[in-house]
Amino acid sequence: MAAQATLHCLTGCAIGEVLGMVIGTSIGLSNIATVVLAVALAFVFGYALTMRGVLRAGVDFRTALKVALAADTISIAVMEILDNAVMLTVPGAMDAGLTSWLFWVALAGALLVAFVLTTPVNKWLIGRGKGHAVIHQYHHGH
Repeated sequence: MAAQATLHCLTGCAIGEVLGMVIGTSIGLSNIATVVLAVALAFVFGYALTMRGVLRAGVDFRTALKVALAADTISIAVMEILDNAVMLTVPGAMDAGLTSWLFWVALAGALLVAFVLTTPVNKWLIGRGKGHAVIHQYHHGH
């Protein structure tokens, strides 16, 4: 269940992260601005994916937003700290550009590291009835 929750979170994070990195890199933003954009988009897409499932269960928007915030905030935060830390520590990755294999390999590696290290965090949260455990009262197709 923790791996599934992490994978679900990683999907939203990855969409936002990749979009942020692609937009930031292509329009020549600084590394910090690119990271800020990537993190912001990761939260937006992470929450959006969770809310989609909860809204489908017939919950109102406000409740769905609260559930998404409760379920995903820690998971997305941990994931974003990890994958951006990897991107910033791989020499040249942030400046490599979208046509460079270094950029994409570093980004894939960053997301993999984030997945591996965030799974135990989600396992711990779920074990305490927090994180993705709060979603399960709304749908079971997860």
